[in-house]
Amino acid sequence: MGDEEDYGFVARDSKILQKALTNESSPRPTVASTTGSEGGEDVPQEVTTSAPPDRVSSTSSTERKVSVPKQNRKSSAGTESSHAAVPSVKRAPKVKMSKERDDATVPLPQSFQVKYLGQRDASGLWGIKHTRKPVDQLVTTARSMPAGQILPIVRLIVSKEGVSVLPLGKSQEPLRFHPIDTISYGVQDLVYTRVFCIIVVREGGNTHDKHPFECHAFVCDSRDAARRLTYALSAAFKEFSKTVKAAAAEGGTQSIKKKFAIDLRSPEEIADDLRAPDDSEA
Repeated sequence: MGDEEDYGFVARDSKILQKALTNESSPRPTVASTTGSEGGEDVPQEVTTSAPPDRVSSTSSTERKVSVPKQNRKSSAGTESSHAAVPSVKRAPKVKMSKERDDATVPLPQSFQVKYLGQRDASGLWGIKHTRKPVDQLVTTARSMPAGQILPIVRLIVSKEGVSVLPLGKSQEPLRFHPIDTISYGVQDLVYTRVFCIIVVREGGNTHDKHPFECHAFVCDSRDAARRLTYALSAAFKEFSKTVKAAAAEGGTQSIKKKFAIDLRSPEEIADDLRAPDDSEA
């Protein structure tokens, strides 16, 4: 039981889990699905972003009652450094997030103390179908660690520039830094509800590489903390988008269209959307 509580395990119907690994829920009739993205799957909301060919831009999509407008974003100078200066941070407010909460109310930067679960290759750009298997593999590996060995505890700082992973203590030197324009997807896991994960595109790579995507996973103090982390990343996308739009207004550059998302649904909402009509009681 202890291991399950460590990761916020919630049992899910096998049909739901199988659907999460094969194809996500069909878009609701009133929402258009995206097409032409590298992942090739449908998502619940059309999101169009702009990015140079060899870099990835990110934006957030609306899910149910959470309002996150469509955004145009592209890479800009100043986000490439792997040792970006870490801004002063505000501790994440310990309030219960609901699907009605607007991520625009979340102050940035935000700091979270988490355990780094690790990384695995992801098979696509966005969608829980590309994070579920890596998370299962990472949790299995963590559970098989020798007695006395623990996951590294780190500080995760979310800002409009990106996601910084820092050691605990006074050091301001990031162990890892993911520029915001390399993060293509973020979600609170469907099964391990204390786990938050992101998909990033490898530095120097592009979406035509054989394995350009990485899934990085973090274990939060609680499922509520994982929820707040999701909203913090959504707010970071929006803040970065404002900067990009301002730069574009001064003089746009040639770009291509890509579609990315952050999933603001709760694990229960994701499960409901994945549940096939014949799975429910008549």
